[in-house]
Amino acid sequence: MTTRNETLFARAQQRIPAGVNSPVRAFRAVGGAPAFFERASGAYLWDADGRRLIDYVGSWGPMVAGHTHPAVVEAVQAAAARALSFGAPTEAEIEMAETICRLVPSIELVRLVSSGTEATMSALRLARGHTGRDLIVKFEGCYHGHADSLLVKAGSGALTFGNPSSAGVPAATAAHTLVLNYNDTAQLEETFRARGAEIAGVIVEPVAGNMNLVVPRAAFLETLRTLCTQHGAVLIFDEVMTGFRVARGGAQAHFGIVPDLTTLGKVIGGGLPVGAFGGRRDIMERIAPLGPVYQAGTLSGNPVAVAAGLATLRLVAAPGFQEAIERTTRALVEGLVAAARQAGVEFSAQSIGSMFGLYFRAAPPESFAEVMTCDRERFNRFFHAMLARGVYLAPSAYEAGFVSAAHGATEIEATLAAAREAFRAL
Repeated sequence: MTTRNETLFARAQQRIPAGVNSPVRAFRAVGGAPAFFERASGAYLWDADGRRLIDYVGSWGPMVAGHTHPAVVEAVQAAAARALSFGAPTEAEIEMAETICRLVPSIELVRLVSSGTEATMSALRLARGHTGRDLIVKFEGCYHGHADSLLVKAGSGALTFGNPSSAGVPAATAAHTLVLNYNDTAQLEETFRARGAEIAGVIVEPVAGNMNLVVPRAAFLETLRTLCTQHGAVLIFDEVMTGFRVARGGAQAHFGIVPDLTTLGKVIGGGLPVGAFGGRRDIMERIAPLGPVYQAGTLSGNPVAVAAGLATLRLVAAPGFQEAIERTTRALVEGLVAAARQAGVEFSAQSIGSMFGLYFRAAPPESFAEVMTCDRERFNRFFHAMLARGVYLAPSAYEAGFVSAAHGATEIEATLAAAREAFRAL
């Protein structure tokens, strides 16, 4: 019998490439037809077939307070009643900027945009405009949006230029990007010795979340900061995912590292499209109309999206919010590890803040190469076993998971009960 999800997927493929508007949604990594969702509340989603699922994707990170939180919904409704868009300044934009700068002290000036991709793209342009250099360093396995200069994979060896990882990206564009190994301090030092005077900036996920969850070694981020300072390069922390997830002030607050620029997204939109980039005043003053680096956006600072983001940030900043969500996330991870051990399955997991990673290998990976050693086929079977038992995980072995403040003891125990059955079924 064909389900409604399957019917909708077949219909979508007639008019939408692969039936989805973002590739990972297609379930091609795990197989099967994707779930089409109709509503959400708290820690739960309801799909087109009426199934209620405990959600650990959270719209890929933004829903830190849980779905349809009353304070966020009320703020959105009030803003929408006033206007959907002005294309002109509003007081709410000022409040958003003030809030971001208060919560993330490294940000002295901030500009709002409409997506994380737009934020990272603009930050790279700003780094180049500020330094007068062209070369950008990124790390294998870190994803910073789909701008041309960031869709680059590692070259054939250390200190080689990157190669396009997508059709349509000119080789000449990729040639301005060096791709290094995440957590490899020695390679980083070697690169700066050889090319430091050419490097405009280094962009990094301070906690990688797009090759599953990979936590940085302490020396890695510290060395990054030291080398960028010594060589006059701009250190960019991509906190689109980690911002207000790893800690209230982001991964930079957790690790005590001060970047020159920070990119934000996801949580600051509360589920609506908002991004931002900001940092040192002297760098940010290079942005038009103050300086020569051009950036603009018709819907930047959209009043409805800003309202959702502000309401979410107020919740995040409340005393005890971060500590509670971290406890819940640790309980989930520890319970999953215990369930796998009991079933005799090789498995590991870890969390930081309200992000977590699941790995079908003996220990959490520390690099892209180690991530690639995980048993992807076993993950795929686990994913479908959990989905059948009412738990929605990211449909890819290479994505971090997210817990919300709406997840409590009931949801964690239900998830672990499903996991115990799923592990035994592998």
